[in-house]
Amino acid sequence: MGVVIGAPTIAGFVARYPRHRVMIVLALALTVFNALTVVLPTFELVAASRFLAGLPHGAYFGIGALVAADVMGPGNRAKGVAFILTGLTVANVIGVPLGTFLGQEWGWRAAFAVVALVFALATLCIALFVPAHPGDPGRTMRQELRVFRRAQVWFTLGIGAIGFGGFFAVYSYIAPLVTEVAGSPEWAVPIVLVLMGLGMTAGNLVGGHLADIDLRRTLLWGLAAMAIVFSLLAFLSFWIVSLGLTVLVVGFVSSVLSPTIQTRLMDVAGDNQSIAAAMNHSALNIGNSLGAFLGGVVIAVGWGFTAPAWTGAALAVAGLLIAVLSYRIEARRPEVSELVAS
Repeated sequence: MGVVIGAPTIAGFVARYPRHRVMIVLALALTVFNALTVVLPTFELVAASRFLAGLPHGAYFGIGALVAADVMGPGNRAKGVAFILTGLTVANVIGVPLGTFLGQEWGWRAAFAVVALVFALATLCIALFVPAHPGDPGRTMRQELRVFRRAQVWFTLGIGAIGFGGFFAVYSYIAPLVTEVAGSPEWAVPIVLVLMGLGMTAGNLVGGHLADIDLRRTLLWGLAAMAIVFSLLAFLSFWIVSLGLTVLVVGFVSSVLSPTIQTRLMDVAGDNQSIAAAMNHSALNIGNSLGAFLGGVVIAVGWGFTAPAWTGAALAVAGLLIAVLSYRIEARRPEVSELVAS
């Protein structure tokens, strides 16, 4: 909820300021709020710190994607977005398994302490190495909010929240797939997470390249491929080797869509780039919540630990239908792509 609320709000207010300086402030805020999670004593205060830590997240990555896209230049915008999102996928190779290990060995506070230290290092690196990048002094929050009048923006946000939500339905329940379905020990969970992270890193880079070639086909075929591999996962989760290999493919196919959706959103946002780039992370976090919730529901009703894979496949198909509808409306009635009817 912190990401969903903070992404459009912060991005809209800071659109006028130099982007490299905004990134420094946001990284510093992420450092402080994650450090609070380490030291706060009660569940309620820790929950509040997690909400605060979510507020800068979407604007941080959204503005970073804009800077990278501009640095890469015309024809390479998706590669620039993919370069930024590679940080998130590398985190799934190193950060998530490391966090799992730290939590198992020294408690969850140790994992958040490392997160705070990483953000402190990121703040320093941005200050030293990210080139100066101007904002748009003429932009106002009211102007940025006009992005929500664009129908294609809503379609793209729906693709991210629903279609990519299928990934989170699967990702949230990798641990029980390993331990309960494949019958492997708990120490195998970080290894499987590393495999998924490796697939995500490769898929993200390939997705940026493919999106620069043909964004439409990459988006449509990517969603279809997600539905297929999630279905395969439901059948191949009973042996740890097949589970690990399928999870690798799941990570690859899913992450092909990450820079594709982000670039599509930037393309349909017109002049409202800052808020649109950040809103992608709001959509993905809605997908995170939706996918994890629905995956938990199908487990709770007794359909088993493979049921989230089928849930993910259904969400991917729903995202594909939204994407097809979006492109058909864009082709037949381009004026509807510009503005939602008042």
